[in-house]
Amino acid sequence: MVIALFSMRNILHIKMTILFMVIAILQVSCETADPVPTDEPANLTVIINISEEEPGYIEIEAKAENTVQYSLFINGSDEAEESNTSGLFEHTFTQTGYYLIELRAYGSSGRYIKDSKEILIDLGTNITVDDGYISPLNYEGYDLVWHDEFSGSLIDQSNWVFETGTGCPNCGWGNNELEYYRSENATLKDGVLVIEAREEKFENSNYTSARMTTQNKQSFQYGRIDIRALLPKGQGIWPALWMLGNNISSIGWPACGEIDIMEMIGGYETDNQVNGTLHWYNDGHTYTGNAYSLDNGLFADEYHVFSIVWDESSIQWFVNDYKYHEIDISPSHMTEFHDKFFFVFNVAVGGNWPGSPDATTVFPQQMKVDYIRVFQ
Repeated sequence: MVIALFSMRNILHIKMTILFMVIAILQVSCETADPVPTDEPANLTVIINISEEEPGYIEIEAKAENTVQYSLFINGSDEAEESNTSGLFEHTFTQTGYYLIELRAYGSSGRYIKDSKEILIDLGTNITVDDGYISPLNYEGYDLVWHDEFSGSLIDQSNWVFETGTGCPNCGWGNNELEYYRSENATLKDGVLVIEAREEKFENSNYTSARMTTQNKQSFQYGRIDIRALLPKGQGIWPALWMLGNNISSIGWPACGEIDIMEMIGGYETDNQVNGTLHWYNDGHTYTGNAYSLDNGLFADEYHVFSIVWDESSIQWFVNDYKYHEIDISPSHMTEFHDKFFFVFNVAVGGNWPGSPDATTVFPQQMKVDYIRVFQ
């Protein structure tokens, strides 16, 4: 028994000795082995040049440290559009729109860093503010009492305010519209007001646009109103130049009255047609109006002047000074139209009247307003 016990102790001692030797060897190995490589890609810079001479063409230059490969991704695709070791890329887009450009720089380990930029590709037909009809600055028997020529770099806050959001609690602005209105979608550029509808996710909406008014800033009763504008186009696009009664906050719509100087319901068969309409209250919502269609082309091809002549007895609608509609406002149930109204400019996306955009709709779409003039 003593001999057996001695043998067991020897065996245990030998095992412990071997274990300590293995640990020591491993420690020495860890201390003397080459360190894990730490060179990772860093300091990525991306420059994108959009050609002004060749529509849709862009050049991209990417640079980063410790990089073995660059890859280009467009609009969140899982597959790279192109990969190379130079960081130089070329691409040509065939449709107008906003595009997300993502560049990835890979290190030898396979790990990467990235940079993303959103760009606007405009394949428009180079329409200038000089193209189309221009109305006069003077009319016999009238004085110019207010105007905005949209010059300068900032929208005049003494004239305009923005309505934002989705029109909740009656979301969709009462028409089941799809856009989120925000001020960022309205800018001044080259002497015109640009209201842009975009296909982009914002809050809980898939589209953004802008809606601006002169409420509590500028309002008028009667006169001639000229608005020169270049209209957008496409299924589901709904630009409007219109007016609402000053007392909408106290009595609501339609009791306040609505004067639609111009509405266009975008679509393949309707991009050449605008509508002039009145809305008011007469034992319920009442409206009437008429449409005007171009003989050739679209309202997106050049600027047109949309006008009304409004007095104590009637409202008349004009396109390029051609009268296409008139409504008698003398009946006693149309008293709304003998008070002051303010202006509303907007581009809606979707809604009860135009329906939703479809695969044919190109974004972004822009309504450009050269001027608004009020004569009395």
